[in-house]
Amino acid sequence: MKKIFCVFLVIFLFLIPQKLATYGAVVTLTTLSGKISDKKSGEAIPGAIVYIPELKTGTVSDAAGLYKIDNLHPAKVIIQVSFLGYKTIVENVDLSITTSMNFEMEETISEINGVVVTGTLRATEVKRNPVPMAIMDRKDLQQNLNANIIDAITKLPGVSAVSTGPNVSKPSIRGMGFNRVLTLYNGVRQEDQQWGDEHGVEVDEYAIDRIEVIKGPASLTYGSDALAGVVNLLTVQPVPDGTITGHVLTGYSTNNGLYGVSAATNGNKNGLIWGGVASSKHATNYRNKVDGRVYGTAFSETDFTGYAGLNKHWGYSHLNFSVFNDLQEIPDGSRDSVSRKFTKQITEIDNFRPIVPYPELNSYKITSLHQHIQHYRLYSSNNFLFGKNKLGLVLGYQQNIRKEFSHPQFPDISGLDLTLNTFTYYFKYTFPASKGWETFVGTNGMYQKNINKGTEFIVPDYNQFDIGPFVLIQKNTDKFEIGAGIRYDIRLLNIKSMYTHVDPQTGLAMQVNLPDTAGAAKPFFSFNRSFSGISASLGVTYKMSGKVLIKANIARGYRAPNIAEISANGIHPGTLIYQIGNTGFKPEFSLQEDLGISFASGHFSGSLDLFNNNISNYIFNQKLLNHDGQDSII
Repeated sequence: MKKIFCVFLVIFLFLIPQKLATYGAVVTLTTLSGKISDKKSGEAIPGAIVYIPELKTGTVSDAAGLYKIDNLHPAKVIIQVSFLGYKTIVENVDLSITTSMNFEMEETISEINGVVVTGTLRATEVKRNPVPMAIMDRKDLQQNLNANIIDAITKLPGVSAVSTGPNVSKPSIRGMGFNRVLTLYNGVRQEDQQWGDEHGVEVDEYAIDRIEVIKGPASLTYGSDALAGVVNLLTVQPVPDGTITGHVLTGYSTNNGLYGVSAATNGNKNGLIWGGVASSKHATNYRNKVDGRVYGTAFSETDFTGYAGLNKHWGYSHLNFSVFNDLQEIPDGSRDSVSRKFTKQITEIDNFRPIVPYPELNSYKITSLHQHIQHYRLYSSNNFLFGKNKLGLVLGYQQNIRKEFSHPQFPDISGLDLTLNTFTYYFKYTFPASKGWETFVGTNGMYQKNINKGTEFIVPDYNQFDIGPFVLIQKNTDKFEIGAGIRYDIRLLNIKSMYTHVDPQTGLAMQVNLPDTAGAAKPFFSFNRSFSGISASLGVTYKMSGKVLIKANIARGYRAPNIAEISANGIHPGTLIYQIGNTGFKPEFSLQEDLGISFASGHFSGSLDLFNNNISNYIFNQKLLNHDGQDSII
């Protein structure tokens, strides 16, 4: 599988761009230029950003307010013009007809306009998108600094987070979270054992420039797990040609002494783009009003992100990578019965717990009982133009390594130790518009392999393959934005059996393989399961006036059971709960109706959204009782 992936990576990074460069020789390229000025005063606006999201290219207006973008493919695109303190302008432009376009910008203190790429098959103006959405841009993120990127989006209406520590949060949309909310990183699925309560989202907050949130089923575009919605974490856009930028950010929080620093650079030379971010943050135990310092909540995180690629007339091809490394303590909340001070575990049988000394409560040093989470990501993002046709392709590989060190007498031996390898693919083909209707066909999915290496086992080794072909249509007029589509998802799951016995030297469990399984326990049995489901969506936006829009959308979502729900069999060291899966679970399906109205003027904007969501085959945790009707204790 890795060899196949590498072959595809070479083809789409090097061979296809070379072919397209030859193809470009027979295409007449065009230029877009014009002036950007203040609508009220008529004065030029220097420094305004002119950006084409579908091509990931743009420029900045000069001192006279003039801009010019060369070597453009003659296609229909969206132009976005933005400047601080002014209303963002979004225009549909046919570059085969238009070569000059002036923009007059209006001052505003409220902003709900702009372009979104999440859940759409082409860049779309947010206020005209029928799907309920919320956005946080760079300014919002910098004004709401948090210990992790997920806590930042809790400022958005209908969005919250489930936190199990200062650096561990999971998104929740309209009351649903975990595997019902799909997290994306630049449109690529984030796969990081998200079934766990204390498993956060392994992303560097300093590398994120913008967040787009879909509130409602988005299975049509992304497949399983987008039942409640999608959180798309977007990194910085490529800078204009001939530009090199850089910045350094620092932060400090008084509660847990968190200090962080991040350095970034981005460049563009004749369409050859590059950039990178290096970040580090560290914190001691946080404080609350009752306990003071809460033992076991310190963390230390170091991250690297980078990209390089080409932006040309034939489209773009980018290669991206990221490295996430986090040491995160595991709090258990144990206290002395008399003093109510925190205690710590020092033996396996846990029959004596000393009180945590004050210097240790204030230390930045990570204790021996902690999680070590590493997330590596490499992906290629491509968009190729063939006349009036477009081909989008994203290939990715990510590896998530999660180790939980929970043995105080054997601090170097991990308890839970999972390695999840994921290959993702996304293919989309756009046909030329016919009578105003655009048609998109494509498919996306992933292949996963999970491997256990530790001494505590809660989910088995498994292989998983997902595929989901889809068809969508879309039409945009002066008054209406209409979109509809259908998708069919298939998931194939192969569970591996496992044998374990007790290591006589440590007293800890360890895996054994055939034929050395005599007398061994068998926590997991091999079996195969398949899941499938249909997703669909229909949405309409009606522009009543220049200030008022009405939106309506109905969508059917799909979610296959996650690996823990169907095959868990063990104690999770982070929650101390014994979980048992159910192999008979069926996929969840949701039907959600949305109705909304939005209003925007120069100094005021607002929206009202109503929704109704019905879920069938809903999967939930059920307490297992003993014969006396009490909690089962192992």
